[in-house]
Amino acid sequence: MTTRRGENSATGTTENHRKVRKAVITAAGLGTRQYPATSLVQKAMLALVDRDGVTKPVIQIIAEEALKANIEEICIVVAPGDERQFRAYFTSMRQDLLPAMAGKEWALRESEKLSRLEKLLTFAVQDKPEGYGHAVLQARRFVGDEPFLLLLGDHIYLSRDENGCAVQVVDAYHRSGADALSGVNRTPENLLSRFGTMQGVPLDEDGRLFRVTAIKEKPSMEYARQHLQTSGLPAGYFLCHFGIHVFPPRIFDYLEKNIRDNVRENGEFQLTTAQEQMRADLARYYCYEILGERYDTGVPIGLVEAQFALALAGIHRDKVVKSLERLLTLEASPSDEPRGAFRDVGFS
Repeated sequence: MTTRRGENSATGTTENHRKVRKAVITAAGLGTRQYPATSLVQKAMLALVDRDGVTKPVIQIIAEEALKANIEEICIVVAPGDERQFRAYFTSMRQDLLPAMAGKEWALRESEKLSRLEKLLTFAVQDKPEGYGHAVLQARRFVGDEPFLLLLGDHIYLSRDENGCAVQVVDAYHRSGADALSGVNRTPENLLSRFGTMQGVPLDEDGRLFRVTAIKEKPSMEYARQHLQTSGLPAGYFLCHFGIHVFPPRIFDYLEKNIRDNVRENGEFQLTTAQEQMRADLARYYCYEILGERYDTGVPIGLVEAQFALALAGIHRDKVVKSLERLLTLEASPSDEPRGAFRDVGFS
C-alpha cells in the first residue's frame, strides 16, 4: 500500500492538523473594470451598506467574514503604494471628527472596531501584477508554517446557512481532517469560463464533501464535459471555486517553483496550476460545497448585485423590498405619475 505524504497508513488520518489562525486576503488588483471610481480609491475600498446597516468598504466586510471563523491575524496583499490607503482607513476615528460624532454611539463603536482590526493586520506587497498565484505567494513570510484561510479581496460572501461562508470552510477542514480544502459551488456549464473548476468524488451522505481528483482553470464546456464531471451532480453542473480555501503552507513551494520555471497560464501565474500540482501529492485534498453565494465586486454588475444581496439579508430588508416593489411598479407603468413627482420610497 502506498501512503501519500501527510497520511497515516494505519488510520488514514493526517498529521499535524493545526488550528487555522491566519487569513490572507488578496487585494492587489488594479480594478480597471471599475474605472473611474478606482482612479480615486482601490477597488477593495469601494463602499457597500452591510447587513448591519453600516456603510463599509468591501475589504472590511471580507475581513469581518474571516474573523467569524476565529481568525486571529490577517494579511492583506496590496499593490505598491496602496498600503497607506488601507492603513489610513483601519484606524480609530480622526480627532477632528470627534466633535461632530459626539453622542453617536454607533459611530464610536465602529471606530473601536476599526481600531481592533488594525491590530490584527499585516500587509504584503505584490510588486507587479503577475497573477493570482503570484499575489498569494507574497504572503509566505506572514503564513510561516501554519495552515491559512485564503479569501479574495473583491468578493462578498453571503451564507444561506447559520454559519458564515468562511466558517463553513474552516469547520469542514477541521472536521474532515483534510490536508487542504477548497470551498465550491455547483455551477452551470455556461459559466465555467469564469471559474476554476474541480472534479470530485463524494465522501459524505450529504453530498457536500468531495475528494478532489482534478482541477482546471476556467475550462471550456467541452473540456469540462470530458474531464471534470462529478458523480451526483445534475447534468450540466460542475464544482467551481467559491473563492475561499484552507491551504497548508506547502502551497507556496509549488507557487515558487512555477514562478522560477515561468509556468504561466494566459500569461499569468495561476493559483489553480499550483493547486493541481499539490493535489497530486496530497492524500486528502478535499472540496466542500458552500451554502451561500459569492458576488464579484470587481465588476459593476457584481457590485450592484452585492448591494442588493446585502440589503435583502440585512436589517433594512422590509424597507428595501417595499422600495423595490414601488420602483418596479413605476418602471412598469411610468405614466401613472407626473414627471418629477415626489415619491416616498420608505427610508425616512
